[in-house]
Amino acid sequence: MRQPSFSFAGKDAAAERMVHHRLSFNQYLILAFVSVSVPLGDAALSHGMTSLPPISLAHPLTLIGAVFTPWIALGIVLLIGYFASYLTALSWADLTFVMPATALGNVFVALLAHFWLREGISWMRWMGIVMITVGVAFVAHGPANTTVLTNAPTALTAEEMDAEEAGR
Repeated sequence: MRQPSFSFAGKDAAAERMVHHRLSFNQYLILAFVSVSVPLGDAALSHGMTSLPPISLAHPLTLIGAVFTPWIALGIVLLIGYFASYLTALSWADLTFVMPATALGNVFVALLAHFWLREGISWMRWMGIVMITVGVAFVAHGPANTTVLTNAPTALTAEEMDAEEAGR
């Protein structure tokens, strides 16, 4: 019986075996939704919570009641949509690709907080946002899936299977 082949080739050979496919239009849409659903959901939650009196865990009924206010319900729906899209993205891309791609949401959070919620943002935070954006640009140049299958068994050819059967 043929044993699985193992490759001990160098880094260049491993890089050639990486999956270097372009993302489809639907995959870009999923990543875009992941990037904007968290900021929109968080902003909706914040907007909804600031319109309510302070809530304490000592009074759980007020917390449950808050869930049914329109802005908070919208925020929850957006965050559920984020989670479903995030899981979808992880099914076809590495975490090291998806997570930085979703980090672009930090930029959207800052913009929503500043222009919609009227929150003040210091120049230090803006610099942090710029650094995140530059980091996302570095990650975006890599492949979405970097799985290298070096220990996977190779398929037998028809001739090899005939030879094995003849040998029995």
